[in-house]
Amino acid sequence: MTSSSQNTTHTFTVTGMTCGHCEKAVVQAVKALDPQAQVQADRSHNQVVVQSSQPRSALAAAIAEEGYTVADAA
Repeated sequence: MTSSSQNTTHTFTVTGMTCGHCEKAVVQAVKALDPQAQVQADRSHNQVVVQSSQPRSALAAAIAEEGYTVADAA
């Protein structure tokens, strides 16, 4: 039996975050998908780090739905 609550850390390059409100919007988008997620958004480095049990693609889609461009971190 596999655990569906195992967290994985995902790092995304997210462009378009220009202010604190943008960072909050990204965090809220991820938290709406996974309220237990740990999210760090850093607009100065265009980076979002998410620790979540949700699939990477779902997390990226939630951020993109807020209007930001999402790519894998280098």
